[in-house]
Amino acid sequence: MNLPSNPTPKSAALALVFGGILPIIAFTIIEEKYGTMAGLIAGMVLGVAEIIYETVRYRKVSTMTWIGNGMLLSLGIISLISSEGIWFKLQPALLEFGFFIFLSGSWLMKKPFMKLMIEKQNPTAPDFLKDRMSGMTLRLGIFFLLHAMIATWAAFFWSTEHWALLKGVGITISMIVYMAAEIIWMRRQLRKLNNLHK
Repeated sequence: MNLPSNPTPKSAALALVFGGILPIIAFTIIEEKYGTMAGLIAGMVLGVAEIIYETVRYRKVSTMTWIGNGMLLSLGIISLISSEGIWFKLQPALLEFGFFIFLSGSWLMKKPFMKLMIEKQNPTAPDFLKDRMSGMTLRLGIFFLLHAMIATWAAFFWSTEHWALLKGVGITISMIVYMAAEIIWMRRQLRKLNNLHK
């Protein structure tokens, strides 16, 4: 049986969930019952498992998987050496801060990532949409910066359970709300633009 060389959007989403949430769940449950070190090892094992899974399933590992799990493993090792789980908990905040640097950097260099993506997928996209994607690049970067600040606070001052909820559920819900607001505002602006041309 031939395995697909590239993940589908659905499988890519599942891989993101596997890598983003399962290590956190494992860390939270194991830490509560067996201590921080056992929780760290469990979370790191699942991080390695995702890399192995993608290697076997798709014959390649996505860039996001390398970045996310590379940070997870590196910070996990630091946590094991220092005997403190805080470094492992900082992985979500550092990853989100990296997204902020990338998105805001692309906007400052006048090559906004979201605009480049829409131009690549649909070269004939209207200028209104391209301009909207340019602004969205900066706004999305700010969104990740704010979430990184909250995640940093959570890593230091929240319980492991509340930190895990922020990492697993909090970012997902807040991202859905943010994207919904972007879409609603975009549709209203597009409706106004269409009315002006009538």
